[in-house]
Amino acid sequence: MAAVTRNEAEQLRQACLTAALNAYEEGGLLGLCQQGRLELAMDAIRRLDLSPFVEHSAEHKSPGGD
Repeated sequence: MAAVTRNEAEQLRQACLTAALNAYEEGGLLGLCQQGRLELAMDAIRRLDLSPFVEHSAEHKSPGGD
């Protein structure tokens, strides 16, 4: 497994927070209760496309290493 840099980890954290906050706000606009908004936010994190982070991490993988 490739090591993740601090910057890459922070980018992933920000992507998760953005997805969750956007979904939570959307839930409010849709009239969902607090629990519904939270569930929508959690689903947004689960559905987050991780391929940009995996591809970016693979580019920085050292040659010949795992």
